[in-house]
Order: sequence, then C-alpha cells, then structure tokens
Amino acid sequence: MKVGAYEIMQARMSRRRMLQGATALGAVTAVSGAMGLRPAMAQEGNVRAEILKIPGVGMGSPTDADWQKVGEMCLGATKANVAEGEFAGVELTFLGLNNQNLHNFLFRGFLKPWEAYTGAKINWIDLAQADYNARLQQSIATGTVDFDIIEMGAPFEGDTAGRGLLDEMPDWVKTQIEADDLVGYLQPPVGTWDGKTYRITIDGDCHTFAYRTDYFGEGAIGGAEVPKTWQQVNEVSKALIGQTDPLTGQPAHGYLDPLKGWGGFGMYFIANRAAAYVKHPDDPAWLFDPDTMKPRVNNPGWVQAIQDVMDLIAAGAYPADQINADPGTTGFSQFLAGTGSMLMWWGDIGSSARTSDTSVVGDVVGFGINPGSDRRYNSAAGAWEETANEAPLMAYIGWGIYVTSRVSGDEKKRKAAWSAAAHLGGKDLSLWTAAYPSGFQPYRNSHFQYEEWEAAGYDRAYIEDYLGSNLDSYNHPNAAIEPRIPGIFQYYSVAEDELSKGFAGQYASAQETADAIAAAWEKITDQIGRDSQIALYKASLGM
Repeated sequence: MKVGAYEIMQARMSRRRMLQGATALGAVTAVSGAMGLRPAMAQEGNVRAEILKIPGVGMGSPTDADWQKVGEMCLGATKANVAEGEFAGVELTFLGLNNQNLHNFLFRGFLKPWEAYTGAKINWIDLAQADYNARLQQSIATGTVDFDIIEMGAPFEGDTAGRGLLDEMPDWVKTQIEADDLVGYLQPPVGTWDGKTYRITIDGDCHTFAYRTDYFGEGAIGGAEVPKTWQQVNEVSKALIGQTDPLTGQPAHGYLDPLKGWGGFGMYFIANRAAAYVKHPDDPAWLFDPDTMKPRVNNPGWVQAIQDVMDLIAAGAYPADQINADPGTTGFSQFLAGTGSMLMWWGDIGSSARTSDTSVVGDVVGFGINPGSDRRYNSAAGAWEETANEAPLMAYIGWGIYVTSRVSGDEKKRKAAWSAAAHLGGKDLSLWTAAYPSGFQPYRNSHFQYEEWEAAGYDRAYIEDYLGSNLDSYNHPNAAIEPRIPGIFQYYSVAEDELSKGFAGQYASAQETADAIAAAWEKITDQIGRDSQIALYKASLGM
C-alpha cells in the first residue's frame, strides 16, 4: 500500500520526574489490563517488545509488510471478542487521510490480517489533509454520509455527534481498548457528547518545539541558548540570515512558519505563537469571548503573532517560496530534510526524525514545549501584562476512530465496524504507532515507559527529551485547549484564507488582517446560531 516516498530545550528535571511518574502509572495500568481481556502480563510484554523490533530503529522506514506483521501480532484482543469468519460478507467503507503516505496506508496494513481473520472487507476513501474538512462538511450538509468508519479529530465532534451522525461505543469496545490508559487531557469529555462515548483515541496531538542542536551552543551559529520565547525565536531567525547550515552546507534558516493554508489545519501554527501571548492562566478562553462569542483573534496578542510572521517575511528570513509552504512542507520536506533550525509540529516529528528514510536530522534534533512570551495580553483587563507566559497548544486533541450511525440498524455490520476500529486503537498496536512514522504521537500513559523505547533502539537521552516534550505539554497548567464546537474548522479555514492574503501583502497591516478574520468569524457564528455556540463553547471550556 505504500505508494511512494514521503513528501518531502534541553530536558528539564521536572520532565524527568513526570516521566518516572508516568512509568510507574503505566506499570499499574499494565497490571490492571492483565486482569481483563488481555493475555497474561508477561505475554503482553513480549508482544510489545517484539512489535517494536519491526523493522527496528535505524533500519529504515517501515513497509506495508511491516504494518501487516504488526497488525497480525496485535490480533489477540480481536480474537477474544470475534469468532473467525464472523463478519463474512460484511463490507465497510473507511474515510481517512493519506498524508505523507501515513494514516490510511498504515491502517490498510494493520487491518489486512483483521480482514483475513474476520471475513470482512474494507473499502477506502483517501483524503489529503487540505481536502479533509471540505469533504466532511459536504457530507454533513447534504446528508450523504457514505462511510461507516471515519478517522476524525475531536474538534469535529460538534459537527458529527452533535447532529446524530455517530454510533455510540459499545461497552465491550471500551474494555478491549483499555480506554483508562489515555493521558488525562484525552479522557472524557473528549470523545463524548451528551454523556455518550463515540471515540476510540489513536493519537494525542499537541504541538511541540523541535530544534536543531547543531545550531545552538557555545560558538554555534544560532547562539549559546535555545530560544525559549517567541521574541527570541524571531531574533535568532533574523540573525541567521546569510549564514550556512552546519549539517547540509546550504543556507541557514531559523524558524519555519507555514505560510500556505492546509484545509484549516494551518491555523494551529499561527495559534502556537498567539497562545503564548493570549492564553491567560486565569482564563480558559482564548479564541472567543465566552459570554458573547465575539472573536478575540483581532486583539493585540493575536495581532502580535501575525506581526511576528510578517516581520520574518519582510526580513527575508524564510526559505525561498515559503509563501507556498504548508505544514506538511515545513515538517517533512524542510525540517526533516535538513532545512531550517526550529519548528512547531505535532509530536510525531520526533519518531519520524529517527525512523524515517527521509530524515537527515535524527542525530541533531532536540525538543521542548511551545516557546513562551516575555509578556501576555489579559483580555479581561484589555491590557498587556509584563509577565512571562507559557501556553502549549493541544492542537486538534488527537485523531480518533469513529463509527457512523449508518451501521446502527445492522448489528453484524455495527460489531464489525467497532471491531475494526478497536483493532486500530489497541494498546499494543498504539505503542508501535507512537514509536514509528504513523502520523500519531504518544497518547497513553503506557507509552511513557521509556525502557521499551530503549529496547527498540532509541537512546535514553533522546527519548527523555522527545517524550518529555509531549508530557510537559499535556500536563502544563496553562495548556491552550481548543473547543469542540460546531463549525470550528469553518472558522479555521476562513482564517487561513485571510492570513494568506495578509502574508501576501494584500492587507495593509497585521491588524487589518486580524480584523478581516474576526469579521468572517462573526458571520459564521451568526449562521450557526450565536446562543447555541455560546452554550457549547462554555461547556467545552468547563465553564
């Protein structure tokens, strides 16, 4: 199924303590799991160790044969709940991503042994990330949901579960996937709507800071210290203009902002900068005012984030033609391939750096949380505060697998759909997806037992740094969590459109760009219904 080559802070002591705590918690989870549907703990441990040897860290990118082998070795839980051939004659349609030959391509391999065992057949709808939101919204708007299983992020739960388009998860599935192993921020209410559970989590999704260690240190071209604030990130990016990359010999570059939209997903990258400026520790809201749904995207903090990018464009700090670089480009074609020294991306960039054929930076990459800011904007007071601020962005709240209500009236087909989804969300298989290129990052407490990663071929210092950046983000007291409200990607998509205009110089200023986004957001809110959006927004923030 692999159709081609991929498109091309130093660890804290507090982080290490969290890792140690997570290790202990993971051990407890493994013990309790052994008392349920899982095989004996020693056998479970062997499965985990064996799948992490496929193909082995440093042995090149995994292939379809590897995905199938991992899928076969992780079938134990399915066999405990499904008889061989039980789903003969059942056909299911699965909608998901094909970005960078990840996501759906891996699912095909993982599910091929499941299909052989159960007798079911899966048909695939493959979407590029830039096309995902439009395709899903079209299906919702026209009432033509033509898929039984969907790979989807939690922000879309308002658009789908809120409209009755999803099937409620059976209790046996919760047991099979060991849902209590999820990290805290992915526990309910994420994955639920009106008290019902719909989601099998297969990903964590927070943005973490990746940087080139060969750019920083005494005598290095980027300076002695890794930037810890966005102000420093911009300073370093400007200072690197005209210098030479120490690894590739090509022009050196600082931070890699994606300047092209990505079907709404590019909004997260300007939000990384903005969150540090506008996510106040005393206020859970940072996108809208919770009492009025008035957008905050044009307040001084958001404007500063947009201005930061415009400043780097004006300075000529980016690689050539960066105006056409979407996040897939910055992550895979640029950073992993040796262009640029700093990047915000989803956490799986860390596993790809060490296990993908396309990466040349695996030995010179370090990780941290979202850079902070020297000051923060207080929306309640309407003023800047000269106080340092950190706010890691929980971008997209992770991919999940959902079953649609299309199967709700057919119990055999319904069980088959949930069985396929549960196989993809299994505890053991998830460890492999966290450790190898998959499109997913660590998201279970049991993923943070770094001895398992060492046995697979990762060195401990790297894993403490990589896993630690994820844990520090998940556990941060001022994490910026986006709302699960209807239309969230309509807001994001129109914001991308206006940002693209601003970055291309079609607006006179960052403020004018932000004002255009805010005006468009107001129209979307009025179209959906302001009162209902206010109620759902408050509920999503726990207010």
